[in-house]
This record gives sequence, structure tokens and C-alpha cells, in this order.
Amino acid sequence: MNYYELFGLEEAPTVDKKNISRKYIELQKKFHPDFYTNENEADKEFAMEQSAAINKGYKIFTDKDNTIEYFLRLKGIITTDEKFNLPPDFLMEMMEMNEGFDDNKDIEKEIQQFEDDLEKQIAGLINPDNKTDLNQTKLQDLKIYYYKKKYLKRILDRLTD
Repeated sequence: MNYYELFGLEEAPTVDKKNISRKYIELQKKFHPDFYTNENEADKEFAMEQSAAINKGYKIFTDKDNTIEYFLRLKGIITTDEKFNLPPDFLMEMMEMNEGFDDNKDIEKEIQQFEDDLEKQIAGLINPDNKTDLNQTKLQDLKIYYYKKKYLKRILDRLTD
């Protein structure tokens, strides 16, 4: 199931959230299983499958990071259980940040600032107004961004444990 096709969207690393909400409601009105209670079993099953797909697509498209991940998976840029090597300079920065955890009470703010800086670096790639094709180099930049964000999320998750 291609959720971009389901929602009638152009394949891109970002989507218009207002359009997603509107399209979600439109699709659920069309395929919600409650509207198929008097139909045959095949139609009921189809409605349930469509409704589940609509819910999953909506969940993906309402979260920026999930949308980027889905886009990269669809393009074959990332795969499940991929062992991606992050750039050494990033890992060194993270090691330095990790060493400062005990001393720095504002580590969450520091990580948030780091995430903001990362996003600025790829702003042109994830700008919804940018309709240019993403070449392999740009897709690789987006992949690196995705894995850096994933790494930072793991650090934050560890802090809250």
C-alpha cells in the first residue's frame, strides 16, 4: 500500500498537515467500516482494510520524522534493520555530549538545539514548497539526517529512563 497514493499526495519528505487532516476525514467517510454494516462480507473486509490503511497513513503523515522515514523507505534509501554508519565527526560530538551528561542539567535543551541545527541544514530538502526532484546526493543527505535524529532520540529516551 502506497500511502501517498491513498491520500492523493505527491511523494515528498514532507506533507501539508492541513491537507492530510482534510483528506483523512474524506477517506474515512468513504471507507469507515460502520458505513458497510449492511454490505456483504467481502465489502466489509475491504472497508476494514482501507480504514486500517487510512489510519496508518494518517499516523505516518502527521509526524514529520515518520513521514521522512516512510519517504526514504519507499525510495529504497533506508531498509529495515540497516546498519548505517554515522559520520565520525557526528559521533565525536555525541561522545562529548554524553560525557557532559552528569555535569549538564540542560542536556535536553542542548540536544534540542542540536536537532534544530540539523533541521536547518536540510531545510531546503524538507520544505513543502520545494518541488524539485531529490537526486541521490540529496536523498543521502536526508538519510544521514534521519539517522542522526534517530540517534538523538535514543539519547533522549535513555535520559528519561
